[in-house]
Amino acid sequence: MEAILLAGGLGTRLATRLNGVPKPMAPIAGRPFLAILLNQLERAGCERVLLSVGHLHTVIMDCFGESFHGMRLDYVIEEAPLGTGGAIRTALDHASDTNVLVLNGDTFLQADYAKMLEFHHAEDATLTMAITHQADIARYGGVVVDGRRIVGFKEKGRSGPGWINAGSYLINRRLQWPEGLPKKFSFEVDMLAPEIDRIASAAFAVDGVFLDIGVPEDLDRAQTVLAGFER
Repeated sequence: MEAILLAGGLGTRLATRLNGVPKPMAPIAGRPFLAILLNQLERAGCERVLLSVGHLHTVIMDCFGESFHGMRLDYVIEEAPLGTGGAIRTALDHASDTNVLVLNGDTFLQADYAKMLEFHHAEDATLTMAITHQADIARYGGVVVDGRRIVGFKEKGRSGPGWINAGSYLINRRLQWPEGLPKKFSFEVDMLAPEIDRIASAAFAVDGVFLDIGVPEDLDRAQTVLAGFER
């Protein structure tokens, strides 16, 4: 397995809490959040991780170097912010596997990524999205699922229970990008939403812990929720 880990976010909403480190390096129960994600990947059998970095990238590079528990780490450095879409597309150019796992560097999902890869192959999908059920989708927006396929999205702000995009993807490198996309764009807004009918994304349902540390209250919650996860 090969993975891309998006670790270039500015962490604007956490600026007063980060003390000069990038958001994925936020300390969680005595270790960087990024180490928790890398542990997940290593346990899933990942052999190489492409870290898409930008803001304060040297902090990440100095901490982890070229390997993590024997797993190779390579860095794709954004000279200017590319958004999630631009970062994914750029990092995919450096990937070697046909199917590549993509994780957000500020989101933890208690998923079995080896099983997700098996599901992706079984569905013969160009894109597989991890989804998780939430009691209230207002903060995230929702996804509309028909069987094993994503068929639409619900805008943020609509309250009530439902499925949400958990921010983890398996992408086949034959995925066709729309013409005219700028270098900087949102994968979710500019790619997934308008292209979902064409892409026919497979939906991999996950019922484990989901945490987005991008807001202070969830950063605080992570200190206890993630403290016991394997180091």
